[in-house]
Amino acid sequence: MELTEEKTQHKGNDAGEEVRTGGRLRDMFMRFLIWRERHIKEKNFVLVLALFVGIFSGLAALVLKFLIHTISGILTAHMSVDSGNYMYILLPAVGVILSALYVRYVVRDDISHGVTRVLYAISQNKSRLKKHNIYTSVVASSVTIGFGGSVGAEGPIVYTGAAIGSNLGAAFRMSPRILMILVGCGAAAGIAGIFKAPIAGMLFTIEVLMLDLTTVSVMPLLIASITSATIAYVYTGYEFEFFFAQSEDFYTSRIPFAIVLGLVCGFVSIYFTKVMNFMEGIFRKFKNRWFKTLVGCVILSGLVFLFPPLYGEGYGSITGLLAGDPGSIVEGSIFYGEGGSKWFILLFIFLLVMMKGFATSSTNGAGGVGGTFAPSLYVGCMTGFIFAYGLNSFILPAGIVLSTKNFALIGMAGVMSGVMYAPLMAIFLTAELTGGYSLFLPLLIVSTISYGTAKMFAPYSIYATRLAKRGELMTHHKDKAVLTLLKVNSVIETDFKPVYPEMTLKEMVDVISQSKRNLFPVINEKRQLVGIVLLDDIRNIMFRADLYRKMRVSTFMTAPPGKITLGNSMESVMKLFDDTGAWNLPVVDTTGEYVGFVSKSKIFNSYRRVLRHYCED
Repeated sequence: MELTEEKTQHKGNDAGEEVRTGGRLRDMFMRFLIWRERHIKEKNFVLVLALFVGIFSGLAALVLKFLIHTISGILTAHMSVDSGNYMYILLPAVGVILSALYVRYVVRDDISHGVTRVLYAISQNKSRLKKHNIYTSVVASSVTIGFGGSVGAEGPIVYTGAAIGSNLGAAFRMSPRILMILVGCGAAAGIAGIFKAPIAGMLFTIEVLMLDLTTVSVMPLLIASITSATIAYVYTGYEFEFFFAQSEDFYTSRIPFAIVLGLVCGFVSIYFTKVMNFMEGIFRKFKNRWFKTLVGCVILSGLVFLFPPLYGEGYGSITGLLAGDPGSIVEGSIFYGEGGSKWFILLFIFLLVMMKGFATSSTNGAGGVGGTFAPSLYVGCMTGFIFAYGLNSFILPAGIVLSTKNFALIGMAGVMSGVMYAPLMAIFLTAELTGGYSLFLPLLIVSTISYGTAKMFAPYSIYATRLAKRGELMTHHKDKAVLTLLKVNSVIETDFKPVYPEMTLKEMVDVISQSKRNLFPVINEKRQLVGIVLLDDIRNIMFRADLYRKMRVSTFMTAPPGKITLGNSMESVMKLFDDTGAWNLPVVDTTGEYVGFVSKSKIFNSYRRVLRHYCED
């Protein structure tokens, strides 16, 4: 009995000591925050935080790559090369189901579309991401991709890096403007770490996340990207992600072919984006989650069994084509014996290009977690290869031969540029991935033409379209960016005296005597807005005592020139002001209940304040 009491007392002492230690650590941290705020400016301290964001994001990228390769290696180690493998039917479905279960019952939050969610956090949530986003995307995407889900790891690592930057900045009480930069640092570091591509990581933040490159942001972005890439080089060596040995020079006589390939990549980008959006719309219509998962798994497993190169990220297929070995594309499939036929190779790779969007969207639609970064690289490589391979085999004369390896690499940049609307990032990423720096001219030509072609048909990238439709996208356009940061709720004024339709002119005059405003909302018994009264409209009758009992508000109230509904974007609010020419507009909720008024002067004051803060260097 005494021994039990002694153990209980000992445990209690340990728990108390832990509490005291935790309290001391919190006190030390708070003292450090106060000291930092007094002695180190935010502009300088953000450089220190960017270094740590780069370190943590680089390590996260290493962990993600290790998990994917380990899981995939174990599951595919005994796969047959010269025949079909029926495990391709089972494995992708198992991976998606495991990921879906993890997300639904462990995470209990939607972590799909990582890049879009980072864009949303920057535009609408003051650059704040949840703490679990630091690790949940890594776990879910490693299972999804390792088991064969036809998606990429880049979207999840961008989400993870951005969450690291957001939460680290929040812990050190950084301002929203600096927090935005740290989110960009995390995203850049994620790309830099997983691809060993620091320049591409920084350009991704500028072109895709649409953060401005200013004197405040440029150094943190560089520090985070370089730090993350350095960690990747230290732990995985100096080899490029894809082995590419340029055995044929790119001659200026090939420029016309590069121009045509740019157009082809542009239309392939449009097709890929349309397929992704179409399939996403289909899966959104399914109300039953498990039926959605079943449909997605059936589509994914069927496609992977027929076309094994769709398994996982597909980097093995890219490596084979960049090495000039098109026959490797049919290994592990039921079509293995057809690898020597040029017609069949062309048809097989063409079908891969056509089906990749369906496989990727089905993976995500079924509940898997992954991005479209790697799929766009994959489709681009296949497009560039069949472009050169088809011309060499069936069209060009014997004296003219296009390098299939060169065009496969150039196609990677072309489709990525057209899908993500990031031509500079696509150029540098392709060069950093493969070491193909001597192909800069064709990379520039193809990426620019592909981007321009895609831009003609849709104003926003595959990531930004969802937010742009809702008016929640922050862009490089300063006016639109500042309007995106403003919220209707923050500019509503509620000190207007309401009146009722049945009130007499005398009662109306009494309300006017108590108000500092010259505008009065007219509401009914359900507080719904039915009209407005302007002081100027009744000035000629408000002092006529003979009308005090005869006239009621319902006789002289007017309809407002327009109404703002709670939730409307500030851009649409400003458009309504321009269309109506009004200086004040009423705000109602979705049921028509009166909330308050928004004035142009209040918006302009808020706009100037946010613009000054947002553009401050």
